[in-house]
Amino acid sequence: MRILLVGEFSRLHNSLKEGLVALGHEVTLVGSGDDFKDFPVDFSIASRTVESSGSLRFLSRISNKLFGIRLETIEKGRRFERLLPKLKNYDIVQLINSDAIETTPEFEIELYRKLFSQNKKIFLLICGDETPVVDQLLKNKLRYSVLTPYFEDKNLEPFYRYTLKYTSDKHRELYDFVSKKADALFTSDLDYKLVMDEAGIKTTLIPNPVNVDKITFETLPSDGPTVIFYGANKYSSVKKGGKFFEKALEIIKQKYGADVRIETVNSLPYSEYIEHVKKAHIVLDQVYAFDQGYNALEAMARGKVVFTGAESEFQEHYKLSGTVAINALPNVDWIVSELSRLIENRKMLVEIGKNARRFIEKEHDYKAIASRYLEHWNNDQSSAL
Repeated sequence: MRILLVGEFSRLHNSLKEGLVALGHEVTLVGSGDDFKDFPVDFSIASRTVESSGSLRFLSRISNKLFGIRLETIEKGRRFERLLPKLKNYDIVQLINSDAIETTPEFEIELYRKLFSQNKKIFLLICGDETPVVDQLLKNKLRYSVLTPYFEDKNLEPFYRYTLKYTSDKHRELYDFVSKKADALFTSDLDYKLVMDEAGIKTTLIPNPVNVDKITFETLPSDGPTVIFYGANKYSSVKKGGKFFEKALEIIKQKYGADVRIETVNSLPYSEYIEHVKKAHIVLDQVYAFDQGYNALEAMARGKVVFTGAESEFQEHYKLSGTVAINALPNVDWIVSELSRLIENRKMLVEIGKNARRFIEKEHDYKAIASRYLEHWNNDQSSAL
């Protein structure tokens, strides 16, 4: 089959492409590379002209202040528009998000109309901020969510502008347009599946694909300091509970001194971020989650002990009896206690790392996940999923 994947926010579509290509399919990935992460794509719609010009960036800031529109978003839309003649006659088109092109909602709807008209089946992934997801989270019914810091301190609103934009009338119209055109909606993990179920919207959960052939299990030295890595993100650290990790690491450094090596970085390109992960025994991912996101899964595939979402709902869904990740709670003392337990027990680090790798191989193998997508894409009853 000919498959077009539009948008990339976490490397999900790259890994899915690798699985589909391994199974013999033709796959094209279009996207911006997701800002500083710089994920690979076949056709880029990144805002190169505006971002490389100081004067245009200045005009973009003025335009955003006056009209709420950044020139970068217009450029992305125009770049996608110029690609449209090449993006036709695909059997499958899958969007990473309703805002996969990252332009203005009105322009995006226009572009989607053209894209959808010249291709066959259309599918939408729910794997991040999305209109019904944000609607449900704003009801504040979960134990916690990425919106918890916002509920606790409305002064954090600037960190939530991207998330809250999905509740605007224009983005709601965009989501409604795409979801009605889509043959089916897929969720990538329980954080989105549970919320979409609560909203009464039917989705099919297909876990994130991880390339277990490319990403190998890494055995680290049993002697020397325990290496703890925290990769902050300038856009999402507040939403992911980064403050708990930062405070816990200060305490751990004082408590263990030379027995630990703490590496903290901020907003690195994906290729550089992964090099830090490779050197770590423990990776701190996020607090406000029930299931794992993509960064956590890749680290787990390497045999790292990851502090991330691993709530009881996750344990029950996958019928787990052993520990494959540490369920990170929004409590500094608890995080310090769990880190201390691991630092003082290297055998436990090794055991959990092996469990994590086995879990990824069983539930997230990229070729098996690609096969599940193919099964649902080919299902004549896809719209009923």
